[in-house]
Amino acid sequence: MNYVVMDLEWNQSTAGRPQVPGIPFEIIEIGAIKLDDKGAMTGQYSRLIKPTVYQEMHMATSRLIHLKMEELQRGEPFQKTAEEFLQWCGQEEYRFCTWGNLDLTELQRNMKYYGMSSLSDGPIPFLDVQKLFSLAYEDGKSRRSLESAVDLLEMEKDIPFHRAFSDAYYTAKIMAGLIRDNSEVLKRISFDVFHPPACREAEIKAQFDTYLKYISREFADKTEALSDREVLSSRCYLCRRNLKKKVKWFTINGRHYYCLSYCEKHGYFKNKLRLRKSESGRIFVVKTTRRITEEEAGALREKGEKARELHRRRNRSRASSPAGKKM
Repeated sequence: MNYVVMDLEWNQSTAGRPQVPGIPFEIIEIGAIKLDDKGAMTGQYSRLIKPTVYQEMHMATSRLIHLKMEELQRGEPFQKTAEEFLQWCGQEEYRFCTWGNLDLTELQRNMKYYGMSSLSDGPIPFLDVQKLFSLAYEDGKSRRSLESAVDLLEMEKDIPFHRAFSDAYYTAKIMAGLIRDNSEVLKRISFDVFHPPACREAEIKAQFDTYLKYISREFADKTEALSDREVLSSRCYLCRRNLKKKVKWFTINGRHYYCLSYCEKHGYFKNKLRLRKSESGRIFVVKTTRRITEEEAGALREKGEKARELHRRRNRSRASSPAGKKM
């Protein structure tokens, strides 16, 4: 397995100018480093892209990456550059690696805008090096900036940050260290869901060491998604049993849903369900199931009771309002 460590820079609409539909961020630079399965650097890629959508540099972008529009005019069109980049990635099996979880989405969105063929018709597995860094060196939850991570590892800073190639270079150095010294964390694959699963058979069910992740196909709306049996199910990822719910699904904000389930052999499990909107405007679901302690189960019960009380108050408020009384 080879690794393509990629970083993108992009521009956006300036203040007072409307955002162009389908391309909120226009990619203006691609940088990448290729690593082999031992972590050795075997190739590099760096290109500026001539913009066609946003012809004025956003102030924040200019301040961060120190690029002027005049320099970008010497670049190549996006479609030509993207095709060249994907050819550079090679025919051998490889996995994209990025610092954070945005770059693959924006690459695919730009490709779609320019009418290019999709990288995939479903979720793309990739390695979020920012997350892997936290798992290997910190608490697994915090998310450092790239430069802060380089400082923590006391790596030499031999080129400036905040350009596509340099950020890919530093991300690749961190990734190479993970391959050599912390390869266990490489099992924590992430999934880019610019294209959700196309059908039920293509849905993602990925088991990791401490949790199970499920990514559903698209549904017409929230109601249909929350009526699906698989979406609402809960299983023990250790013994594969269907679990009995101790606290039924509840929500506080209407986007995140939780339930508490119990396995007689392995104890309590927390299920978290997130509703996501796809590029087509339809709904898909990302659900995680994680084993928790009795103390954490008690906290989830309290959270569920608060959610139910909030729901009761809202219902009483609606019933007592003039509109509610008319109905």
